[in-house]
Amino acid sequence: MQLGLTSGTLAITLRENLRRQQWFEKVAHHLQTGSGPEQSRRGTRGEREPGKRVLFGNEMKKVDEGYYKAQKLLLTKADHKTIRDKVEKRVAEERKYSEELSIHPPEFVVGLRPHTVWEKMNVTLSCIIQGAPSPQVQWYKDGILIKPEDVPGKYTIENKIGLQTLEISRCSPKDSGEYSVLATNAHGEASSYATVLVNTRPIVPDIDIIDGFEASFGKEGGSLTLSCIFSSALTGRLGEICWLRDGIPLKESNSVKIKSSDNSTKLTLTHIHKEDEGLYTMSLLTQTGYKEHSGYVLVRDAPAAEPGAAGSPLDVECQDVNKDYVLITWKPPSADGGSPVIGYVIDRKEIGSDEWVHCNDTPEKMCKFPVLGLTENRTYQFRVRAINSAGIGRSSRVSEPVTTVDALAANRIMYIQTDRGEIVITKDELEGDIFIPLPPTNLRVTEIGQTYAALCWNEPVPRGRELLTYYVEKSVAGSNSWQRANLDITVNCPRFAVTGLDRRKLYCFRVRAVNKYGISEPSQPSEAIQFGQTPAPPAPPHDIVPVRDTRTSVMVLWKGPEDENELVGFYVYACQVGTNNWEICNNKPVNSKSFKVHGLTPGKEYVFRVKSVNPAGLSDYSVESTPIIVNNSIFLPSAPYGLTQLSSGKTEMVISWKKPKFPIEADVLGYFLDCCNAAVAEWHEVNIKPIKTRVYKIENLTEGCYYEFRAFAMNWAGVGRPSAVSDQFKCEQWTMPQPGPPFDVAFTEVRSTSLLLQWQPPLYMGKDCVTGYLLEMCETDGGEWTALSEKPTPSTHMRVSDLKEGKTYIFRVSALNSAGAGAPSLPSDPVCAETRPGTTELETGVDEDGNVFLVFQSPEVADASKFIWSKDYQEIDTPERVRIETTEDRSKLILLDPAEQDLGTYSVVVTGTDGVSSSYTLTAEELQKLKELSHQKRYPLIKVKSDWAVEPLEKGTVRLWLQVESLSPAAQLRFIFNEKEVSSTPTHKINFDKAKGLVEMIIQNFTEEDQGSYTAQLQDGKAKGQFTLVLIDDKFRGILSQCDFQRYEWKRKQGPYFEKYLEWEVTEDCNVILTCKVTNTKTQTNITWSKDGKQITDGTYDPRTGISSLSISQTTEKDKGVYKVTVADDRGEDSSVLEMRNQVFDDILQEICRIGGTSASELKVQPTAEGIKLYSSLKYNMDYMKKSWYLNNKSLESQDRRRIGSDNHQVWLEIFNPTEIDKGKYTLELFDGKQKHSREINLSQKAFDEAITEYQRLKQAAFAEKNRAKVSKGLPDVVNVMENKTLYLSCTISGDPIPEVFWLKNDKEVVASEHCQITVEKTTVTFIIQQVTSQDSGRYSLLVRNKYGSETAAITVGVYKCGEEAKKE
Repeated sequence: MQLGLTSGTLAITLRENLRRQQWFEKVAHHLQTGSGPEQSRRGTRGEREPGKRVLFGNEMKKVDEGYYKAQKLLLTKADHKTIRDKVEKRVAEERKYSEELSIHPPEFVVGLRPHTVWEKMNVTLSCIIQGAPSPQVQWYKDGILIKPEDVPGKYTIENKIGLQTLEISRCSPKDSGEYSVLATNAHGEASSYATVLVNTRPIVPDIDIIDGFEASFGKEGGSLTLSCIFSSALTGRLGEICWLRDGIPLKESNSVKIKSSDNSTKLTLTHIHKEDEGLYTMSLLTQTGYKEHSGYVLVRDAPAAEPGAAGSPLDVECQDVNKDYVLITWKPPSADGGSPVIGYVIDRKEIGSDEWVHCNDTPEKMCKFPVLGLTENRTYQFRVRAINSAGIGRSSRVSEPVTTVDALAANRIMYIQTDRGEIVITKDELEGDIFIPLPPTNLRVTEIGQTYAALCWNEPVPRGRELLTYYVEKSVAGSNSWQRANLDITVNCPRFAVTGLDRRKLYCFRVRAVNKYGISEPSQPSEAIQFGQTPAPPAPPHDIVPVRDTRTSVMVLWKGPEDENELVGFYVYACQVGTNNWEICNNKPVNSKSFKVHGLTPGKEYVFRVKSVNPAGLSDYSVESTPIIVNNSIFLPSAPYGLTQLSSGKTEMVISWKKPKFPIEADVLGYFLDCCNAAVAEWHEVNIKPIKTRVYKIENLTEGCYYEFRAFAMNWAGVGRPSAVSDQFKCEQWTMPQPGPPFDVAFTEVRSTSLLLQWQPPLYMGKDCVTGYLLEMCETDGGEWTALSEKPTPSTHMRVSDLKEGKTYIFRVSALNSAGAGAPSLPSDPVCAETRPGTTELETGVDEDGNVFLVFQSPEVADASKFIWSKDYQEIDTPERVRIETTEDRSKLILLDPAEQDLGTYSVVVTGTDGVSSSYTLTAEELQKLKELSHQKRYPLIKVKSDWAVEPLEKGTVRLWLQVESLSPAAQLRFIFNEKEVSSTPTHKINFDKAKGLVEMIIQNFTEEDQGSYTAQLQDGKAKGQFTLVLIDDKFRGILSQCDFQRYEWKRKQGPYFEKYLEWEVTEDCNVILTCKVTNTKTQTNITWSKDGKQITDGTYDPRTGISSLSISQTTEKDKGVYKVTVADDRGEDSSVLEMRNQVFDDILQEICRIGGTSASELKVQPTAEGIKLYSSLKYNMDYMKKSWYLNNKSLESQDRRRIGSDNHQVWLEIFNPTEIDKGKYTLELFDGKQKHSREINLSQKAFDEAITEYQRLKQAAFAEKNRAKVSKGLPDVVNVMENKTLYLSCTISGDPIPEVFWLKNDKEVVASEHCQITVEKTTVTFIIQQVTSQDSGRYSLLVRNKYGSETAAITVGVYKCGEEAKKE
C-alpha cells in the first residue's frame, strides 16, 4: 500500500488489478467444470488391478510423468483461491484511497537541495510536488519572481509529470543567492528553499604538454632519455603520469628509469636493445581528461662483432617449457651485413653462472629451436646469434629467466570443496598400482626445422604412481624397422626433438613409456614426414606507396604477401635518390602494413622498399616505391579559441578570437563565424565567405538579447572543428567611461629570463583616448596576478625581464584612460621561460656589395613559413627604404640608404613555427660603423700586409718590396719611378706574385741614379691601391752606405775573413779574454796579434774551429791599448780591431768588479795580536771598485785605530786595541760602477768577547815572540874553509832578557879553547876556529835561549886541502 499517489498513477493501478481479477475468474471456472488428469489416472489404475500388470521401461516412465503433472495441478488449484482473495482486498483498498486523494493540498515529496558550482557551469534545481488538483508552480530568486523572458537563454523552467526543474545556464557569481519554489492550488500552498553558491575558478589553466620528445634514435647498447615539460606544476591526483610502449604500460626496472618533477617527466632507457624500439607515449591526467604525447624510438644496430657480420636477433622467448625441454623462438635481424644469414647459434646458461653453453652444433636456419637435456627445477636464460659468411654476429638480448618444471603436474591435481574446507587429491592417489605402463597417445609432429623434427604426445592414462620416462623410436616409412632415437638422452617429459635424419627419406615415429617395472607397448606411429621440408621465407610485399607526413618523416604503406601464414612483420628500408645508400628504418618488425619513417632530410627525394619476415627468415626486397620529396602534409586546422567581445552597439557587436594552435605550420585561409541567440538556441551562419582577419563586426542583432558565438578555421585541407562556445554577450550600447579590453595578447622572443609581450589596443576607447596600459603577470602554479610595472606603458608592446627559467607564466593587459582602468584582456596562452635549443638571433653586417643588412636564419622552417619583419614592433610602412630577400630558412633585410631614420628596433617573426622570433636594436654608433664598412666594401682598397721595405743584399744589390692581400689572376700592376712608368729590365727587375700579393724591384747596382720615388699602382676588379716609397736625402744615403758596405763585405769574404770580429769577455776568474772567429781559411793562412802596433805572441788559434783568443789576467792600466788581429793568405787579408780604452776599458773593469763583488765572501772575524780584523775574500780586487765600511750604518774612515786595507784578493778592516765601542753590525759595500754588493757581520757581545779573548791571547803570544831569543842574522848555511886557515863566524842575536848562547857540533856542545874561541859581546856572537883541520868539518849549531823561548841556527862547515876545489852543497 502506498500513500500520496497522483491521479494518473492511481488509474493505471486500478486497470492492472481489474485485468488480473478477470484472469483469475477464468482459471477458477476451468478448474470447476473440467475433468483433470487426476481422474484419468485413477481410472486407469482401477482397470489394471485385476491383472496386476507389472510395468517396465517406457511404461513406468509415462506413469511417473502423469503422477507428477497431476500433483502439480492440484497444488496450483489450492493456491489460486488465496491469490484471488488478496487481489480483491487490494482493489478495495485502492478505491478507498483514490477517493481520499482527489482532494489534496500541494506537498513536496522531494524538496530543493542546495548547490555549489563553478563559474560558467550549468546548474539544475529540481523538486517533486503532489497535489490535487495539480498545483501552479512559481520560481523566485532572493524573493523576486523569475521571468525567463526577461533574460533569454538564462533560465529554463520545466514540469515533467510532477518533477519541477529550474535550469540556470552558464552561472556567474551574480547567480548566487536563495532560490525558492511556490506551489499553490485551491486547497493550499507549499514552498521549498535552497541556496546556490557560484564559485569563481582560480586562474589555473589546464595543464598542457608544452614541450615533448620527438622521434628519437638510439644505438643498441647505449642509453636514451625521453622528456616532456608541462605548462604548470603537477598537483594531487591531477598529474598522474603513465609511460607506455606500443600501448603497454612501462614499469621501472634496471633498464627503465622514470623520474618526474613538478614541471617535467623523464624516461631513461639505460641499456637499449632492439626490443625497446616502438611508439612511446606519455599519458598525463589533467582537468579535461588524459593528454598524451607520443614519439617513435628507433634503435640502430651497434657496430658488428666482425666486419660484415649480421645484426643481433631479437624477441628471444621461451615456449612449451617442460622438465627437460624448452622451445626457443626469436625474430631475424633486419641487417644481414651484406650476405644472407645461413643460420643461428643458440646459447644457454644457468642462473648464477657466467658460462654460456652451445645448444646446437649445426646452425639452425628456422627462427625456433627445441633445447633438450635440461635439468628439472633449474632456471635458465638463452641468447641467439646470427651467422653469415662473415662470421658470427652480436648476441641478442638475453631472454627472461625460465625454470624447467613438469608442465602436466597441475593437470594431475584435483581440488574438492567440503564443509571443512578444500581437499587436494592427486590422480596418482586415486589410481591403483600400475606395473607395466600403458602406451602414450596422440603422438604428433609439431615442428619441422632444418636440423630437427619436434614430437609431442600425451602421457598414458592411467599414468600410474611410478616415475615415467620415454623411448622415442624412428623408422623409415614402409620399412617397419624401428630404431631408438634417444640413446644418449633421457626423455622425462612428453616432448622430444629428433635429429640426425636423412633429408631424402620419409620417417615415422612412435613412443614407448617406461617405468621401473618395464616398457609399454609402442604408441600409434605418427604420420610420415620428410625431414628438411622447412617453411620457405615469405614472399615480398608489393604496392609500396609513400605518403607525405611531416618535414622529416614519410608514411610508407604497402600490401602484404598473399600467404601471411606465420608472418611476423615487416622491415622497411629507405634510400635517398642518387646515393644508393639503403638505410634500415626499423630494427623491430612492424605488424601493420604501414610505417612512419623518421629522420629524413627535408626537401630531399627518397625511395622505399620493404621485406616480409617469418620464422623461416626474410623475404627478398620488394619493388622500390616511386620517389617522394620529404615535406609536410596538409592537416585540418584545430579550432580557434579565446572568443571575446571587444565592443557593442545597439544592434551590432565586435568579436575577436585567437588563431588555431595546430598544426603550427598551417596556413589559415580564413574563418567562419556562427551566432546563436541564447533565447532561441539556434545556430546561424554569420558569414558565407571566409573572414581573413580575426576581428569581425556582427550586425543586425537584437538589442538586449544575449548571443553566443563559435568560430571555424579553414585551410587548403578544409574547414576544421568549431571552437568552444563563447560566453553569452549582451547586445547593448556600451557607455562606460573606461576603455574596453585589449586583445590578441601574444608573446615572442621567448628566452630563459625574458620575452616580448605584444597586444592590440581596445576598439572601445571610453570617454577619451587611451593613455597607457597596465600589465599583469601570474605564475601558472597557482600564483596571483602581480603588476609588471608601477607606471603604465604607453606602447602596445613591452619586454618582460627577470623571469625565472623553467617557470610558466600567463599575462593580461588593461587599457587606461582618464576615467581609470578598463576590463582586462583575456589571459595569454601559458608560456615557459626557456631558451629552446638551436635558438638563433638577428645579426647585422655588410655584404660584398656594400649593403647594410640584418639577417635571420631560422632553425625550423615549414613550406608555408613566412618571415614577418617589423620596425619598433610596427609593420614597416616605408618599403622604399628597405628590401627584403628570403631564401628557404634565411631572410635578409637590406637598408637601401642607411640614415638616422633607420635607427630603432628591428624584429622578425617566422610563421608556421613554434614561436621562432628575434629582435635587434640598431644604435647610431653601430650604424655609423656599418656605414664605414659599407663604404669600404663599395669602394674597396687593396689591403696592405707589409708596406714598402728596402732590403740591401750582397754585392750592393737592393730589393724594394711590398706585400698586399692575395689578388686574383686578373690583377694589374703599374710601376712608376720619378713620375715615369717603368718596366722590368736586367738591372731593375720587377716581380709581381698575384697569389701572394707580392710586388718587388731588384736593383742590381744601387747608385746615386736610383734616388727618387717608387710607386706601385694596383687594381684588382674594383679594388684599387697606390703605394709610394720615397728614397731621398738621409734615407737614401743610409741605404747607399749599406750597399757600399755590402759590396765591401762581399769583396772581403773572397779570402779569409772574420766571421766574428774581435770581442772581449770576462771569465769567472776575472780574466779578460779577447776572442774572434775566422773562416774561409786554409793551411797557409796566418793570424797575428798586435797591441798599439806591436806584435804580441800570446794569442792562440785553433784551425778546427777558427777561433783565436788572447787571455789577460789581473788587468791593470798597462793593459789599455788598441788590439788588432790580422788574418791573411795569398787570396787577401782581413783584420779586426778592438780599442780597449776609454769606455771599453771602463766596461771591462766594471765587469771584473761585478764578478769580484759578486764573488765576495761573507765577512769573517780574524783576531790578531794588534786587535780584530774583519775581512772578505774576493776572486779579484782592484782599485776601480769602491769599498765602504759601516758600523751600525755609520760610515767608517781609515784612521789610527781603525785601518781599512785591501789587496788583489781581500778587503779588510783592522781594529787596533778594540774596546766596547767597537761592538755592533759591520757592513762592507762594494760598488762596481753599477750596483752595490753588501756583506754584513754582527759583532755582538758573544762574538766580540770571543774575538777579544783571542786577541789577548795573540797579543801575549806576539809579545813573547818579540822578546824570545833569536838569531837575527849573520850565519850562512854552508862554509868551506881551506885546511890550516882560520874559520870566522859572526852573527847577531836578540832577546829580552839577553839570551844564553851555546855552540854545538854534531849536536854536541863546543867548549871554548885556544883552537876554538867563542865570544859574546852584547848582541854579537863570534865563533873562531884556528888552524882548521879536517876534523873541524861537520854540522855546527848556534842555540840561543831565554825565558820566552829558544832558537837554533845551523851551519855546515867543510874543510878542503890546498889545491882541492871546495865542495858545493
